[in-house]
Order: sequence, then C-alpha cells, then structure tokens
Amino acid sequence: MVGPVRPQFVLFGSSIVQLSFSNGGWGAILADIYARKADILLRGYYGWNSRRALEVLNQVFPKDADKQPSLVIVYFGGNDSMGPHSSGLGPHVPLPEYTENMKKILIHLQSLSEDIRILALSCPPVNEVKIRGNTSTIFSELVRTNELCLRYSEACVKLCQEMGVQVVDLFTALQKRDDWMNACFTDGVHLSAEGSKIVVEEILKVLKEAEWEPCLHWKSIPTEFKEDSPYDLVAADGKTTLNPSEWTFHREIQWD
Repeated sequence: MVGPVRPQFVLFGSSIVQLSFSNGGWGAILADIYARKADILLRGYYGWNSRRALEVLNQVFPKDADKQPSLVIVYFGGNDSMGPHSSGLGPHVPLPEYTENMKKILIHLQSLSEDIRILALSCPPVNEVKIRGNTSTIFSELVRTNELCLRYSEACVKLCQEMGVQVVDLFTALQKRDDWMNACFTDGVHLSAEGSKIVVEEILKVLKEAEWEPCLHWKSIPTEFKEDSPYDLVAADGKTTLNPSEWTFHREIQWD
C-alpha cells in the first residue's frame, strides 16, 4: 500500500476487462483521466463467465477488507451468451442462471459498504463475420451471435434497473457508430481503441449524471498535491511559476 489513500475504482469482469489496458483500452484511458485522483484496479479474467466470477467473489471482494472500493465497474455476459457445446463444457450459461448470477454479484457488492457505487456494463455486440474468419483450430466451433448478445444485454439492463444499479447498455452504445462492426473491435469480440473510447464516454456520462455523494466524476474529485510550489515550471515573466497539476493538453480527447 502506498499513500495518500485515494478512491479505488475496481474493474471486475472477463476479457473485456482484462484487456482494457491493451490497445488504447478503456481501463488505460480511465487511469489517465483519473491520474492523481483515483486508483484504477484491474480484476479482469480472460474467458470467464458469471459462474466463475461467483466462485471467487469473496476473494476478490472480501467483506472484512480494511478499505472497500468507491466504485466497482462490473462486466460479465459475453462468454455466458456463447452457444452451448454438446459436451456440456465451455463458458455458456443459460440466460435465467446468468441473470441470477449477476443478481448475486450485485447484491454482494452492495453489501460491502453503504458508500460503494456500482456500474454494470451489458454485453456488447460482436462482428459475426470477423469471428467466423478468425476461427482457430485449437477451439471447437465458437457460437457467438448478436441475437444472443442482445438477449443477455437486455437481461443485464433490466436486472440493474430493477435493483437500482447504474448500467451502460453497451449493445446499443457501440452500434450508434455507423462503422461499428469494423471500427470497434480488434478481432470481432474484443474492443479496439475506438470501441474503448465509446465505453469511456458512456462511463463518464453515468459518473457525471448519477446522484451520488460524493460525485465520482473526474472533475469533482480533488487533485492530489495540487498546491502551488516554487519548484513548478517558471513562467515567461521569470518571476512566478506555473502549476501543471491539472494540465490535460496531452490527451487526444478532452473528456467531459
């Protein structure tokens, strides 16, 4: 542990989360936006479904932890929504069980602290053509369709609305871009930098509009060690210094 202690935002989910620091991913973007404001902690697990998440839930989020997260962004559903394999093996989880698993995950997270905030991401769409073109001989046939993704996305959104949990409908959000099938994915499933930008935009919109106290939007969280210092960069007048603690000119996008 290093200090000072900042708010902790935990990203919990499957490969959409694990890879969120790759390829200009949404986790990396959030880490940049919240630099000197909050710590972004990655708990992503490639290939996992909601069943496996439940198995480790108490280990990832122990109820007796000294410090609980300020925010958990949770995503499961893409692997659950894959078509079932004839062997009974694989990541597929029937829709009713997926909904129940997500409910258990959300209830556990809510129980950690009165102050914890939760944001769920629903199942995004996929580029079916690209998935079929990327078929690997090491796997049996992968059944991933937008019909299935939509059903699991709608179930996640409905559950969150019933539980009063904030949710981003990724299935709809990504498709607002006309060229989403080619622009938003690296392999037809996992998010490209362009797809991640949409995810960040939707997350920030929720964090700005949610009636949470304290507000978790990046502009509302104090910047760490932002005091003026004689060691800051010297201004053009040669007599004063410029405090760079909140400069954002380096960002490709000036996030709202």
